[in-house]
Amino acid sequence: MTDKFVYDCALRWSDLDAYGHVNNSRFLTLYEEARVALMFAGGRAWGVGSFADGVVIRRHEVDYLRPVDYALGRSTAEAAPTVRIELWVEEIRAGSFTVAYELYDRDVLASRARSVLVPFDLAAQRPRRISADERAFLLGYAPGLPA
Repeated sequence: MTDKFVYDCALRWSDLDAYGHVNNSRFLTLYEEARVALMFAGGRAWGVGSFADGVVIRRHEVDYLRPVDYALGRSTAEAAPTVRIELWVEEIRAGSFTVAYELYDRDVLASRARSVLVPFDLAAQRPRRISADERAFLLGYAPGLPA
């Protein structure tokens, strides 16, 4: 498959700061929503439900390129304004993987980010290795990585 995962994320009124822009800390929430859609819903659809059993964040890195407004002019009574998040897997190691993101406000790139994730055994309370099935799923969203 080797392609990006694309997720349209609705903005919420609570995402705004005092200036009417999406608050910088809320970008992580938007990225999280897209990542969860990929790993939990997408993973289960692929037959890999283990990510829902435990994954923790080791690191976030966010570059803010421009403010994102709530833009009431592009919302309707039925739908809030949205942003488009494209994400892909940038690196896969034995016990971690890196997800890269780009957030678009309409067609304008507004932010880039990366998250390093670690599969985690919640019962044992310790990190675990990436399974062969998980690796195969991640490679489906890893353009440029060797299979």
